[in-house]
Amino acid sequence: MTKLRISIVEFLNTAPLVWGFTDGPLRGRYDLSFTVPSLCAEALRSGQVDVAIIPAIEYQRMDGMVVLPEMAVAAKGEVRSILVLAKKPIERAKRIALDTNSRSSVALTRLLCKGFWRIAPEFVDSPPDPAAMLVEADAALVIGDPALRIRLKVDALLAKAPGAKEGCCDSDLASDKSDIPVPGVDTLFVYDVAEQWRQMTGKPCVLAIWVGRRDLITPEVVADFMASKEYGLVRIGEIAEAAALKLDLPPRDLEIYLRDNIDFSLDAANLEGLELYFREAAAAGLIPRAKPVEFAPVPPEPVRQAPEPVRQALDPVRQALAGRAQGSR
Repeated sequence: MTKLRISIVEFLNTAPLVWGFTDGPLRGRYDLSFTVPSLCAEALRSGQVDVAIIPAIEYQRMDGMVVLPEMAVAAKGEVRSILVLAKKPIERAKRIALDTNSRSSVALTRLLCKGFWRIAPEFVDSPPDPAAMLVEADAALVIGDPALRIRLKVDALLAKAPGAKEGCCDSDLASDKSDIPVPGVDTLFVYDVAEQWRQMTGKPCVLAIWVGRRDLITPEVVADFMASKEYGLVRIGEIAEAAALKLDLPPRDLEIYLRDNIDFSLDAANLEGLELYFREAAAAGLIPRAKPVEFAPVPPEPVRQAPEPVRQALDPVRQALAGRAQGSR
């Protein structure tokens, strides 16, 4: 039987969702490929893959698709890896460069410009090079691991200047050139897109969702994706250690990011934020209309248990999750 083809965003913030597929008991069951968010969406749209974790906005631009339930890359506050970086306060920006790897964050930035920052800048698409983007524009949207790297540098500089204005850092505080968040920019204003959305709407921000072809997403497939998420969520420390070697960033910082900033659920609050996002995007003409979210069926418990070899690997994970939930009460 042909393996289902899955396209995965190669940023750190998707790793817990796919750890069961890449490093766990579900390894080898699916045909995996890795790319940036915009190309994940294109691969699904063109039929190159059957399931993909795509920018949330792209679900509204496709037909014949369903959303896999209970899973997302979302943020209920700061996300720290989707940033608008500016050389001046954002209210004075006349030109904003948009990361071509992004789709959902581009739409969010456009909505924030109109509804929260009250500006109407010129938008230009740019490769994700913050220094080059800020030579050509007043502000730049940067996403994913490059944005997280910049945010960690900004946080380190702000820690040296307790009286500094929130979200604004001065490169003079850097003790080494490598510590400067964006080379060539002396004063950097930093806007966390998810937090700005929360301030504007009072809702969480859903950035990416699992989407697949309606005729291929069976309850058994959904059960595997849920199992992969469960497997990853109790291995965030392990995921952070592996990512630290790849990204050359402190593992503790990456663990905090995955635990505290990214919400991997699609709970009621996140779904409200997603539906509001779709309505606002439709009202702004960014999508034709806000169609209702169609979910793949939630698997019944016997199916959700997954096959025996997978279940044996996941049972300790589920016990750990249950213990963690019990301890938080």
